[in-house]
Amino acid sequence: MHLTAITRRGALGLAGAALLAGCGGTGAEPKHGGTLRAAFAGGGAAETLDPHRVNLFADAARAKAMYDKLADLGGDMAAVPRLAESWEGNADLTVWTVRLREAVFHDGAPLTAADVLYSYRRITDPEETFRAGQDLAPIDLDASRAVDDRTVEFVLRHPLAEFPASLAAFGAYIVPEGADDFTAPVGTGPFTFAAFEPGRSFAADRFADHWDGPALLDRLEIVVADEESARVNALLGGQVDYAHDLSATTARANEGDDAITLLSSPGSNMLGFAMKTDRAPFDDPRVRQAMFLLCDREALLESVLSGRGLVGNDLFGLGFEHYADAIPQRERDVEAAKALLAEAGVPGLSVVLDTAEVGAGLPEAARIFAEQLREGGVQVELNVRNADTYWSEILTEGQIASYRSGAMPIASHLSQRLLTDSPTNLTAWRDADFDDRYLLLQSTADETDRQALYDELQQRLHDEGGYLVWGFADWIVGTAAHVRGVEPAPANTLDWARFDKVWTE
Repeated sequence: MHLTAITRRGALGLAGAALLAGCGGTGAEPKHGGTLRAAFAGGGAAETLDPHRVNLFADAARAKAMYDKLADLGGDMAAVPRLAESWEGNADLTVWTVRLREAVFHDGAPLTAADVLYSYRRITDPEETFRAGQDLAPIDLDASRAVDDRTVEFVLRHPLAEFPASLAAFGAYIVPEGADDFTAPVGTGPFTFAAFEPGRSFAADRFADHWDGPALLDRLEIVVADEESARVNALLGGQVDYAHDLSATTARANEGDDAITLLSSPGSNMLGFAMKTDRAPFDDPRVRQAMFLLCDREALLESVLSGRGLVGNDLFGLGFEHYADAIPQRERDVEAAKALLAEAGVPGLSVVLDTAEVGAGLPEAARIFAEQLREGGVQVELNVRNADTYWSEILTEGQIASYRSGAMPIASHLSQRLLTDSPTNLTAWRDADFDDRYLLLQSTADETDRQALYDELQQRLHDEGGYLVWGFADWIVGTAAHVRGVEPAPANTLDWARFDKVWTE
């Protein structure tokens, strides 16, 4: 079967009168066989099968199908063992011993400690900018060693109480020793590679020898549908069985019907705007503070999320461990914002706000926020970028951009996005003292002292950072009524896109 990408027009043609949704049954006996077709927003030619280069949710779903990490994240952001059977730190938390499960790659080769060490060395290669590199940076890989084929001794550069979370870092997948060509990937995951056309489609087949048991499905197919409306209509029209990343508006419109099931993970989708702190006008902290004060978070929550979410306070990770919930909620104050802009010498400020159809509600939020800024005398030009290249472009270009994030530990958010050498430092936040305090945080074993450092760093970001976090949306996916086994889960966690446990009736 030839797989193709789904467009809004093509999906609308099949949706017709099938505008029904609701709850599929639960508790049924799992069945083996069949094919599941899942629709994700994509990234065009930038899509990849290299598990260490994943950035998009479509990339992450494909990587998860074909590869495993040593650990993954539970919904509470705690590390859950995967390829690691166990881990244990020494008394001062500078050496961690990880015992591997018995697992095999798709070509029949056994998983070994050498594969793990090779994978981590590749991820931390200083010539590369892999996202998991900062999470694994505390490991001294020259000093680390394979004790035997199934045991790795990781020697750290400093004590690290939260080391297991590093094993679960986004993109920290294990590949075979020596792997550098991913056109026909070989992993230990529940599905084996079958076909891939960047920006259009992907197919993988059940791996009978997966260490966690074979998948229930015979085949997984992932197709690209960039617009949410295309994903929804493809689901309603029977083109796909699973639609990723749906908006609260869509959920509300389809609640109570029977043809689809909507699954929601509350408050796990961070929404906001990212300001470049290294260039005008946002290199002046007073201008950034004015943006914070001009944002009407409640209005955005009601308009974009239909009230289905949580108000943000310009910090990532609401509800997660180490979140600085003692920091007072920021309130809108238009006059104070105007005073800050005048003090900064830019009372008639003009900005270009980048956005794209890369996530449910992002363009709508940008339009509403632009109107809120205009109430403070800020002139705003909306720049709608190409969805396929949006994330790579805004990493280095522009002034302020629509932004979103799935779940990860707050430590990973700091290391991947807010250190001088972070690979996805979208706000260009570079502060040597901040880097040093983060390193101290990592090295602090006492939980109370470590939390005090988390609070300190988050207070800095709340006062003068570049992320304006206005809300946390529910993470919503939709499935056809005949699909079973999909669990509501925050993106980037163990049960998210866990298609090996899904079946169809």
